[in-house]
Amino acid sequence: MPPTEAQKRARDKWLAEKVETINVRVPKGKKELIRRKAEESGETVNGFINRILDEAIAGEPTSTGQEAINRENRD
Repeated sequence: MPPTEAQKRARDKWLAEKVETINVRVPKGKKELIRRKAEESGETVNGFINRILDEAIAGEPTSTGQEAINRENRD
């Protein structure tokens, strides 16, 4: 069953308030590699990319990257 108009509005409102979108272009074939690596890690592609970015920002592996965000907000 497709989402109702109310569900679409609620989803769009949540997305506007809670997330930002970044489009990333990768060479042909790399998208599939990323998808496979994410699957091997038991993550979604989005979750995998966010974890990798969080680790790079923090300079060390983290589970969520929230520590890096907290440090950035303190500085």
